[in-house]
Amino acid sequence: MTKLIFVNLPVADLARATAFYQAIGATRNPQFSDDTASCMVFSDTIHVMLLTHDKFRQFTPKKIADAKAASEVLICISADSRSAVDDVVAKGARAGGTADPAPKQDFGFMYGRSLEDPDGHIWEVMWMDVDAARNAQAGQTTA
Repeated sequence: MTKLIFVNLPVADLARATAFYQAIGATRNPQFSDDTASCMVFSDTIHVMLLTHDKFRQFTPKKIADAKAASEVLICISADSRSAVDDVVAKGARAGGTADPAPKQDFGFMYGRSLEDPDGHIWEVMWMDVDAARNAQAGQTTA
């Protein structure tokens, strides 16, 4: 069976967060969404559960981190090309996010940028030429 990943994120404004994630390419699955949660689908295997703070508290006794003030997690999602990376970041910025809260990464065979959602959760959007990365690693020798 293929493994699925569900990233659960607490959000202050569910409608705003849902609109943001739709703007960067996710679709809302109404089967697992209501007025306390939006299940945002990026692919058959990647889902982001946007949860109101009250709903999120049902799953953990810990205090909800303020993602605008402290790092909680860095989430990385792949893109099909360098231009797709730029496109996702631009769409996210237009939808209320912050483009490039961390420096851009450009290693030739790998290119990445970051995007902060309206609640402060940071996403890295990364493209990599897998063959070029393998060739670069194969050319390295260890002493």
